[in-house]
Amino acid sequence: MADNSFSDGVPSDSVEAAKNASNTEKLTDQVMQNPRVLAALQERLDNVPHTPSSYIETLPKAVKRRINALKQLQVRCAHIEAKFYEEVHDLERKYAALYQPLFDKRREFITGDVEPTDAESEWHSENEEEEKLAGDVKNKVVITEKEAAAADEPNPKGIPEFWFTIFRNVDMLSELVQEYDEPILKHLQDIKVKFSDPGQPMSFVLEFHFEPNDYFTNAVLTKTYKMKSEPDKADPFSFEGPEIVDCDGCTIDWKKGRNVTVKTIKKKQKHKGRGTVRTITKQVPNESFFNFFSPLKASGDGESLDEDSEFTLASDFEIGHFFRERIVPRAVLYFTGEAIEDDDNFEEGEEGEEEELEGDEEGEDEDDVEINPKKEPSQPAECKQQ
Repeated sequence: MADNSFSDGVPSDSVEAAKNASNTEKLTDQVMQNPRVLAALQERLDNVPHTPSSYIETLPKAVKRRINALKQLQVRCAHIEAKFYEEVHDLERKYAALYQPLFDKRREFITGDVEPTDAESEWHSENEEEEKLAGDVKNKVVITEKEAAAADEPNPKGIPEFWFTIFRNVDMLSELVQEYDEPILKHLQDIKVKFSDPGQPMSFVLEFHFEPNDYFTNAVLTKTYKMKSEPDKADPFSFEGPEIVDCDGCTIDWKKGRNVTVKTIKKKQKHKGRGTVRTITKQVPNESFFNFFSPLKASGDGESLDEDSEFTLASDFEIGHFFRERIVPRAVLYFTGEAIEDDDNFEEGEEGEEEELEGDEEGEDEDDVEINPKKEPSQPAECKQQ
């Protein structure tokens, strides 16, 4: 019997494959000449997302190698930038010493320890000419009445409630202040910023100076913000300058019954078996601005914080930075509201969709009764670091 597996020395399978390939090529040519098919293919190509990463993946290996070299250079740039910010911090420390005598005089004027001279009190407003003309006319008509009114006008010491007014004016701060915090903040006399010493890890301290009051014995409450100015080894390209990484508060020595960060409640408990009722007292946390000095600690053991804790910590860092960069250097402008008007002139970005979040909040039991704190004054003392 004749063997049909070869034809002229060529295997039959190869011949069949060659015929199929030829038919496929002809069919492809016919399809690609169809305008509708070409349009559909083009539309699909146009809809394929072109991201930077997808583009990089298409590059030859030699080009990718050069890009890696550029990344090495970028890391070196980040480390140079970190050195730049360290020198900026040194400059901040140097100029803080030049600002301080002016801030000290500011405190003296606010507290009324020193009265400014006429030259120090002179200020030329933008509408000075109009005000001068109006004043001249008024003086000619009512000069006698004006002198009498000036004699009767009250002359309080210094600038009453200077820092407390700033807290009320600035939304970021007023949101933290409860009604029972207000009498305490009226005793706030000064806020200072102190930078870390040369050679020490980068940080700054906020000092809140209080006059003697009926709430705590501390003369100064402190909040220390620790900073980092070096690229992260795991993600060096995220470096954008110094950032606050942690903060420490201080211990407030509250006078008996005057701690506004906790509240004492009475709660009735009923015995399940005997049916008897007893009343117990306990202390629970209370919202207050002075929780600012008992901050949440950043996780240092590698464990990540939950979303709420991260938000709280980020807000704390933002407030500390705002005190340092805006409130303390420009206090008088936040007192008058001029700085707030300037901030409002910046256009806000488009707001995204807001989603109302529901969560369980721990409240008082129906039978809980808050106990009124008692007044017990004593002498001021320095704040103890936690």
